[in-house]
Amino acid sequence: MKYLTNNPFLFLLILISSCSYISGPEGLFPETKDKFFEERLAPDLQLPSSEIAINKDDHYPPISQGIPAAEVQDIPAPRQIFSSGESNEVQLRRLGELMWVYVETLPSTSWPITKNYVEASPMSIIDADPDAGIMLINHSNNLNLKITIEHGIKEASTEIFLSSYDLDKDVSPKQDPDFIQQELEKIVQFFASSASSFSGTSLAAQNLNDRKKAKIFNVNDQTIIELNLGFDRAWSAVSRALEAGNITSNDIDRDNGIFLVSYSVESDSRSWFSFLNFNDEEINDSLLLGESAEFRILLESKNDKTNIVVESLEGIKEEADALLSKINELLS
Repeated sequence: MKYLTNNPFLFLLILISSCSYISGPEGLFPETKDKFFEERLAPDLQLPSSEIAINKDDHYPPISQGIPAAEVQDIPAPRQIFSSGESNEVQLRRLGELMWVYVETLPSTSWPITKNYVEASPMSIIDADPDAGIMLINHSNNLNLKITIEHGIKEASTEIFLSSYDLDKDVSPKQDPDFIQQELEKIVQFFASSASSFSGTSLAAQNLNDRKKAKIFNVNDQTIIELNLGFDRAWSAVSRALEAGNITSNDIDRDNGIFLVSYSVESDSRSWFSFLNFNDEEINDSLLLGESAEFRILLESKNDKTNIVVESLEGIKEEADALLSKINELLS
């Protein structure tokens, strides 16, 4: 070993020889990267004699070869969406000649359901813009329709409108109210008779969820509800809210947009603790706060928007705000 150390040339020679023994052409692990140069062409493949029978049976013959065609049947509509319980989730609403479908779900959910309805019907979709909430459909040879989906007045609600549409002139011609009502009733039925709740949503229609028709804000210490609606629809919506909330209208001045109402709030004393009090008269006397409170509800319309303001005739702002909050909850 000492001899090899003192003779580096000899040590290097032995090392190179060892490498050749391991990986050289005659070594334990010869390189094969150039082996393909030694390949030779194999003789041509000889096909079997043509006398050998080959099974060419057609397992999928065309209908013309004796297989009877199935009877033409209507394709059933896909399984539908909402529960069919007696609820107010889906309604056909009307104000004069204006009709729409009211659905208590987000527009981004109503969009794919409405699209499913069209695709399951004999109609066909000409164009669809989920961001704008507009769907153009061909109803028949000479009739096209326009479906418009908007966010409703109530939080997480949808309004669906339908109108005839002239593709050439890009306008809505004169409408046939009876026909529009019949078509909207079909949409209502599709929504309302569905089998189970629908959890799907359209990402392309998400912007519709942000275009709400109602918002509440405060100006100069005055709380206001702003509706992105004209006066007629706003008046109808407030009237419906007052009726739903059992809020008594003492006087109505539609020309000036005024409701005079009485509003009573039940005390929290009517809770499950009330069984401790055995005097029914004392309970009833304490149930109503502001029993004789009266309010003025004022609607002011400008530029296709309507503001709703509530004033307490007794000057109690907290009670006016409470009533406005109640109306806001009931608007639809």
